[in-house]
Amino acid sequence: MALRTSLDGAGLQFSLQTGSAMMAEFSTPAPQAGSIRENTFPIKPAIALALAALADWLFYGQRTGISAVIFAIALTGGALLANFTRLNKAKVLLAGLLVLAALIPAVEEFNATSLFFIVVALGVGLSLTTNRKLSGIGEQAAALCDLYLVGPFRLLRDAISAFNLPALTAGFTVWFIPVVLSGIFALLFVSANPLLEKWISLLNPGSATSHISLGRVLFWAAALSLVWPFIHVRWRRKSEVPADLVVAATEVQEKPAPSVDFLGAATILRSLILFNLLFAVQTVLDVFFLWGNATLPADISFAAYAHRGAYPLILTALLAAGFVLIAMRPGGPAEQSSVIRPLVYLWVAQNVLLVASSILRLDLYVQTYLLTWWRVAAFIWMLLVAFGLLLIVARIRLNRSNDWLIRANLITLTATLYVCSLVNFPAIIANYNVDHSREVSGKGLTVDINYLFHLGPQALPAIDRAIALRSFDPNLVFRRNYLVEQHRDDWASWRARGFRSWRLQRTLDAQQKSSTAS
Repeated sequence: MALRTSLDGAGLQFSLQTGSAMMAEFSTPAPQAGSIRENTFPIKPAIALALAALADWLFYGQRTGISAVIFAIALTGGALLANFTRLNKAKVLLAGLLVLAALIPAVEEFNATSLFFIVVALGVGLSLTTNRKLSGIGEQAAALCDLYLVGPFRLLRDAISAFNLPALTAGFTVWFIPVVLSGIFALLFVSANPLLEKWISLLNPGSATSHISLGRVLFWAAALSLVWPFIHVRWRRKSEVPADLVVAATEVQEKPAPSVDFLGAATILRSLILFNLLFAVQTVLDVFFLWGNATLPADISFAAYAHRGAYPLILTALLAAGFVLIAMRPGGPAEQSSVIRPLVYLWVAQNVLLVASSILRLDLYVQTYLLTWWRVAAFIWMLLVAFGLLLIVARIRLNRSNDWLIRANLITLTATLYVCSLVNFPAIIANYNVDHSREVSGKGLTVDINYLFHLGPQALPAIDRAIALRSFDPNLVFRRNYLVEQHRDDWASWRARGFRSWRLQRTLDAQQKSSTAS
């Protein structure tokens, strides 16, 4: 039976298993930890919110430089204030000097190296001043990993654990995930769909969407999650528990705290019902207006509806796939549910249609604004996402393990990369852009010949066509000849040759013979 005890005289809090001398968590707050926690914990959310507001002011939409130093100093001060009663006063000066030394490179210039020093120094400084039980580099490295990799995910758990009423906690638990994720999906849909944005603006004359920024909401959530481990410090380590403490713990016989299950069957069922209803709105709108070419309101053009939102919708599908994997994990409470399974299949089907709509949106966008490397990569990525969703359904239907799903996705990814390695994408992009340019098709954009030059020698045939469509420009001819010389330098060494470069060389030789003959 799991037991919990608090010995104020020893300043210890731990969780024990009867008959075992090992504990899962071991922390060393100051004496009278219980009363201190009650008095100081309300201050911690205020400090975290203040730091998140400072991060918003310093970083959101801004370039990073000396602002990183300012925020590191503010985070250090906030951590000291929030954890003042449990500080190791003897090491505060050492930790402060360490942080100041680590800030010097960022004062000189902010880059990846100076950021690394700031991150390490903040973690080590916090460990020195609040974690008195660490010994050895291995435990210190594990503590830093726990701080930066596990710590940010504690904010949600700590927020829920602040509520002690069982009924309130249970109700909050089963509705928290559905409501929060539904809100995120709604924001993504609104950002991707001008029609939804218009309807929301009609509900609020002040245009509610003008006050809602998905990026800023996500930034605040990330900022709070990152600063929270520094404000509400909780170190985890395994160590041997003295036998007398084991005996004292077994005498307390306190009732264990109820566990909080955010992904129980009730939560998953509520989530899937809300998600299906929410996705159905976007699905119906796409079926009518994107696939069916129905008449849109006068102030929304088809181009605006089609060109907007391909990437937010793909992000929506990825979030949905992650939720399905977690909710339908092997051995989980929802895996064998006869009610939840059909809802999962329906939701995945809507997500596949969502990805197909994203591909159509991107295709319509490319027809207007032509191809680039990133747009080709986006097409491939979207196809992989759609196939991955189908594989998730296959895993659930066939009762396969997550290892099977990982292997299937790795095989798909490997096969895709293999096929892509055989495709001459620079030539395809260049030829598409010339064929669909205004000079050739009479509509769309004029071909961006500067971008064609950036594609490299494989774009030379298309570049020659683009130059022929324009009046003589010696600068373009010079740049074209430079690419030819670059290719011939590579072709001069047999070690650098390949079948693709051979085909290009054959084309160039044919052009040269043709020009000589004429």
